[in-house]
Amino acid sequence: MLSALAPAVGYSCDFLTPRTGAGLPEQTQALRATPRSRLLGDLETYTRLNPQRHLPRWAGDLADGEAHLLDMIGDVADSYFTACLAPYWERIRTQVGKDLQLRTRTLVAAGWDAVFNTLHTSARWSYPVLELDYPVDQDMHLEGRGLLLQPSFFCRYTPTALVDPFYDPVLVYPIEHQPDWASPGTVDNGHRPLIAILGTARTSLLQAVAEGTGSTTELARRTGLTPSNTSRHLTALREACLTSSQRHHSATLHSVTGLGIALLNGTLPQLPA
Repeated sequence: MLSALAPAVGYSCDFLTPRTGAGLPEQTQALRATPRSRLLGDLETYTRLNPQRHLPRWAGDLADGEAHLLDMIGDVADSYFTACLAPYWERIRTQVGKDLQLRTRTLVAAGWDAVFNTLHTSARWSYPVLELDYPVDQDMHLEGRGLLLQPSFFCRYTPTALVDPFYDPVLVYPIEHQPDWASPGTVDNGHRPLIAILGTARTSLLQAVAEGTGSTTELARRTGLTPSNTSRHLTALREACLTSSQRHHSATLHSVTGLGIALLNGTLPQLPA
């Protein structure tokens, strides 16, 4: 049912991605409560934009607002998440979190111009127009509305957006992530000499900090260490001048130093001229 409404190529029905701002249970509940007008509109858009594809017969009943079909789609969405995504969810969240941290640092350091220009390799920002390579020729006019930038782990090649102009504007863009993201979190084998000096825990923490995972809680989740051990090892790394820490509101954010990067890369640190 999901692959029929969300093909690998072409338009996917927008009602499958409700934006409740909450977790998966709330989003699934919102999906089950999709009004008939939106179902009908999305299915008509599907037919118009995917002329080579044919919806199954039950799609007609779905367009008529048959509640049991929406419940079935909600059940299938839950089952799909449990079977295919749940085992990797924390790793996916970590990769998305890195992108959010990168965008935040870029915004603070260089402003929105830099954020828009680095959003994608095809991005061309000239106020007030953002141009991007896109699967089809399409304009999105904000007309005074805000634009939600949505990092996507599985979006490939080019950004995408919701088709219906009456929905809140959302720009979905692909994020970069490690090729071995599905593998259990381990320390890079290239760091074995460093492990002999620092130990596995501190090497994995140093690597995680260098990859942009900032807070103590996030680092603990990323490396599989307990929060208390994470804090203890981070103190040792900071005292060795391999990382630095800065208080931000209620969290402590950690970043790698030039010496830490040099150790990870197996190179000499850059010395000031």
